[in-house]
Amino acid sequence: MALLNPRALRWKIAALTATACCAVAAVIGVLVHQAISERGDRTGEERVAARLTAAEREYTRTGTTPLDVEILTLQELEAPLAHALAAKNPSGLYATWYDREPPNWYWLWAAMPVADNRVLVARTDMSTEVRSLQLLDRSIIKAVLAALTVIVPLAALATEPMNRRLRHGSRTARAIADGDLDARIGPPGRARDEITEMSAAMDVMAETLQRKLDNERRFTADVAHELRTPLMGLSTAAELLPQDDEAAELVRDRALALNGLVEDLLEISRLDAGVERARTDAVPLGELVADVVHRTGTQTLVTTRGAQVVETDPRRVERIVVNLVTNAHRHGALPVEVTVTGTRIVVRDHGPGMPATLLDEGPQRFRTETSARGRGHGLGLTIALGQAGVLGARLTFANAPGGGATVTLDLASVQSET
Repeated sequence: MALLNPRALRWKIAALTATACCAVAAVIGVLVHQAISERGDRTGEERVAARLTAAEREYTRTGTTPLDVEILTLQELEAPLAHALAAKNPSGLYATWYDREPPNWYWLWAAMPVADNRVLVARTDMSTEVRSLQLLDRSIIKAVLAALTVIVPLAALATEPMNRRLRHGSRTARAIADGDLDARIGPPGRARDEITEMSAAMDVMAETLQRKLDNERRFTADVAHELRTPLMGLSTAAELLPQDDEAAELVRDRALALNGLVEDLLEISRLDAGVERARTDAVPLGELVADVVHRTGTQTLVTTRGAQVVETDPRRVERIVVNLVTNAHRHGALPVEVTVTGTRIVVRDHGPGMPATLLDEGPQRFRTETSARGRGHGLGLTIALGQAGVLGARLTFANAPGGGATVTLDLASVQSET
């Protein structure tokens, strides 16, 4: 398909080459045409001038002319020939007129004044020169077309090494965008051109990006691990506080929230590192979702329509559903509905809906975008998206036409692979 794509770089270069060849051929053709045309005109003029000169000598000597030369008065001349004779250089001996109109196709007329207001008129047929010029023009056109049939394919083939390098670079860029940060374009070989510079710049960019992401992952994991020990002590100390004390209850609640944040950070660091692997099992999707929602203890309506048995990791599906339901209750509004259809799970709330930035860019950690959707760390949807990636499922976000947000987990891609 790339070979037949008219917008491909190879065909643009081939078209540019063909245009340049046509321009050069046109210039050369015009110059050759003009030169041959002028030479033919000179030949015709020399031929008719020789006849007039011979006729003038004969007329002066005998008062007669050859049969191919006429003796006319000025009034009998064709108007163009009479005008040419009247406007001729005074030092000239004759005037010419090239008749290109029917019925006298391509006749060159010449007139020479003689005594007694008489004019010698001769003509010569220029059709031979005209046909030769036309034949030359056709030959030039045929030669250009023949050259193009060779030059255009050769130009397209000559760009193949460059196109191959560009395709390799685009595949590498897509691999990096898909998460393969180890992908590199590689050494340039013997070529030293702009594509080599671009490839080297992309490799440097990929290495820098990989280094920064690795530093970020290590920082997140280190912070989460370092916080675990003091949090454990804080949680233990909070449990020792009086149970009926309002301040103690607040401390326990905040310690629990902080512990959940640390666990979320650890999970995100594992997802970013790509070390998570799904352990699939045959699971009745409808029963799994109903049980998970029931254990959340929230007011959530579960509807099942033709739910299938799917090959998936139930623990990760549970994690995704819990996060989506919790997010709907925290940032949306009742009623919250979960619908299971086939291999698809849809979670909908009736709140203010998803912000436009989330719909365009996807969930971002530590960003909740708008106070209308409540407060939080912005990690729930990020984790759900990461777990869906581990499962090979598709997680999409949208706003319902009647208001509220909808999040859809589609496990169909997982089933097609299995």
